[in-house]
Amino acid sequence: MTAAQSLSEQLKQSGDFLAITRAFPDALPETFTFELAHGNKRILVKVIATGIISFEPINIDTSKDIVLSSAVHGNETAPIEICADLIQQLIQGKLSLAERVLFIFGNPPSINLGERFVEENLNRLFSGAHLQGDINHAKPERERAALLEQAIKAFYQQGDKLAEQPDQRERFHYDLHTAIRGSKNDKFAVYPFRHEQPWKKQQLQFLKACGITTILLSHSPTTTFSYFSSNEFGADAFTVELGKVKPFGENNMENFAAVKQTLQQFISGQVIELKPYQADDFSVYEIYQTINRQGQNFVLHFADDVENFTEFEQDFVLATDDEIAHKVKRAGEAIIFPNANVAIGQRALLTVTPTIIE
Repeated sequence: MTAAQSLSEQLKQSGDFLAITRAFPDALPETFTFELAHGNKRILVKVIATGIISFEPINIDTSKDIVLSSAVHGNETAPIEICADLIQQLIQGKLSLAERVLFIFGNPPSINLGERFVEENLNRLFSGAHLQGDINHAKPERERAALLEQAIKAFYQQGDKLAEQPDQRERFHYDLHTAIRGSKNDKFAVYPFRHEQPWKKQQLQFLKACGITTILLSHSPTTTFSYFSSNEFGADAFTVELGKVKPFGENNMENFAAVKQTLQQFISGQVIELKPYQADDFSVYEIYQTINRQGQNFVLHFADDVENFTEFEQDFVLATDDEIAHKVKRAGEAIIFPNANVAIGQRALLTVTPTIIE
């Protein structure tokens, strides 16, 4: 029996793609493809690389190409557990499949380390950023970013080949994360910059069905995974933050029941009852300041347990960077994603202000 046959049989029996990913964090001995038959339905399963697996209904017309990614930061375990369970349900026939779905565990070596990344933040390396600067630095993460970009591209392009009118296919990418620190809004989503295109209210309604009503609007290009899919392929894409970083086994998965149920309905083609859009249902913010670390002596001037979306008074010094003092510039300004330990040149803090989508 070849390595591919052995792994294929293991996956069919257990449905545990995460275990195979963690057993081969750098590369699989072989990639492989197999079919599943559940009742009168057949599914084509492609294991494209370690941590990357796709599911495609056979002889069924589909209209959606859905990407669900997690573990772009390896210590963000709740989304990994959600995706691992969805994969297992599909393999074992407990979840019906109506659309093409690509699952990605972004950074398998960092999962095994229980760390955010190995050498460099993977979520700062997309849209070609892995080719900038010293390309030999943090080589594993840069190579992984290139591989993930190619996997997304191939998945969406293959979907177009299945359609008589490719422009009528819908593309989605929900990149699932958890935040380093707690948040006044336990779950929230970052809506990537859309280059003058309108924010889609139906997508906000979908997020509300997932139990997510706090939205952060980005107003500039970034090198995140969700922006890559949105900008390069026109996908409806979001970085979705689901609570706080915790070790495997310590997540209260009941907190994510609405997320999981809505994704199950989406994958299986069930009708999702979206409530009519009302602006008052959402807490919407837009990025006001982006504060990058420039020197060795970058210091945040608030405690490590201060939560995301905490507001500070005008003129409060949020951080110092050698001789530079970064202050609150306007009333209602709140912090998000503070991290003094980023590499020089990378984002150490965002501030946001309330807004509304009518």
